[in-house]
Amino acid sequence: MRLSTKSRYGLRALFDMAYNSGTLPSQIKDISRRQEISPRYLEQIFQSFKKAGILKSKRGPQGGYYLAKKPEQITIREILEAAEGDTLLVECSGKKKKKKGECPFEGSCVTQTVWQEASDKLNELFTDMTLKTLCERGQALGVKREQDHRFTYYI
Repeated sequence: MRLSTKSRYGLRALFDMAYNSGTLPSQIKDISRRQEISPRYLEQIFQSFKKAGILKSKRGPQGGYYLAKKPEQITIREILEAAEGDTLLVECSGKKKKKKGECPFEGSCVTQTVWQEASDKLNELFTDMTLKTLCERGQALGVKREQDHRFTYYI
């Protein structure tokens, strides 16, 4: 299985948001700088996440993108499906096949069961893991948090 940059960068960006901002708005330029991802590409990725209900946005100087739910409620599977469409290893292992008779080995393919079992195990792992899990791992690795200067007040 090879995930596209859309899902890999999207997961990194959402981790960055959860880790550095929690549920507060984050600006694309800050996420882009920290994660070294093109701001234009992040905008495209975030549109998929907005459509899937993972992100919301707020306009204005204190605005940006923010998580629509708490980090512990957003699973890695939900993120990957929003970016990729599905998390199947091969199309023929899906429960929703495109066309009947598309594969000449339909119903007699031994390897189809292997791909289905592998997809099921991966989906189970992706469902059990959340953004909160990634934040905990980031903290254990010593990943530094960057405080958002828009919310820092000096007296």
